[in-house]
Amino acid sequence: MSQIRNVRTGVFLPPHHPNDEDVALCMQRDFELVEWLEDLGFSEVWMGEHHSGGMQPYGSPEMFAAAAIERTKRIKVGAGVISVPYHNPFMVADRILQLDNQTRGRAMFGFGPGMLVADAAMLGIDPTQQRERLIEGVDVIMRLIDGEMVTQESDWFTLKNAHAHLAPYSCPRPQFAVATSRTPTGSRLAGKYGFGILTHGAGDVAGSWKVAEESAAENGNTMSREDLRVVVNFHLAESREEALKQMEFGVTPWIEYLGALNPKAYAEVQEKAGSDIGKFVDSRGALAGTPDDAVEFLEALWEKTGGFGCLLMTGTNWMPFEATKRSYELMARYVMPKFRGTNQRRQASLEWVHSKREEFSGMNAAAVEKALKSSGRS
Repeated sequence: MSQIRNVRTGVFLPPHHPNDEDVALCMQRDFELVEWLEDLGFSEVWMGEHHSGGMQPYGSPEMFAAAAIERTKRIKVGAGVISVPYHNPFMVADRILQLDNQTRGRAMFGFGPGMLVADAAMLGIDPTQQRERLIEGVDVIMRLIDGEMVTQESDWFTLKNAHAHLAPYSCPRPQFAVATSRTPTGSRLAGKYGFGILTHGAGDVAGSWKVAEESAAENGNTMSREDLRVVVNFHLAESREEALKQMEFGVTPWIEYLGALNPKAYAEVQEKAGSDIGKFVDSRGALAGTPDDAVEFLEALWEKTGGFGCLLMTGTNWMPFEATKRSYELMARYVMPKFRGTNQRRQASLEWVHSKREEFSGMNAAAVEKALKSSGRS
């Protein structure tokens, strides 16, 4: 019997809601989705922070987490991620501690430099400063959460005898993660503070993890792959053809949004895929297919990354809502049990019973015959 993989499942919601939809209804649908995911046994959901473009409407993932947790009983909800350079670090620490207590430890917190240049531009922040500010801001946030009094002067904040008046509910700290992408900044922060990692499966996951482990060793920490979260775009249906057909619903608005954000990335998508949704899926390192396809995909991802603790499916809204919910159901019902190996004992038991069927059938027949004789009915 092979080893059972202790892999959690979750969803990473950027989210993507086309600008022709009512935003209040989109938000209610996101809350409904979190409730559905909890019913399916998913472990966690992450919500992004964005301030421009309209398609990703949440400026405060912490507010979403607070509301979603009130609607559920078990699932954890994370700010994925807080764009640290956009906020005074003292205020970030204060909100984290409030939400950790308010949700009794069910809130999670991710950190990042901020993804949309438009957001930084409106705040007058030079994008070349964002990663430096992330490093500086996270250091202050963690010192405050750990109970230190901080006096620090920076070009973007001033703190004088600043200290948090709440202790964490979670011991010793809430659950933290940092986003990693094309630079090693996030991985180094993860290693320094013992954070988890949020990274895309289409990227260099193994390389990011190696940097984090090196940083952890330098700072007296140890990284656990249980805290490695790999984000992948999945859409599952009864056939690949059906999955691709369902994606016609939302891929075009998403590509148009990409064109507004990043002309270079948009041009690459057009060159690789054009209007072919199948090629588009492949170009994004994503999967559209059946549960069997997903198991094969995950086995390859496991080998490529060296293993991970949590698989996060991206909530892209490329599909109609009911098809999206069905995709998550197929993942929970058929894919993860096979990938985790959690049905091995059930299958072994079935095979054992099958191998003994003649013997057990004979024993049953003998028992019936004996009972009939004892009753005088034979």
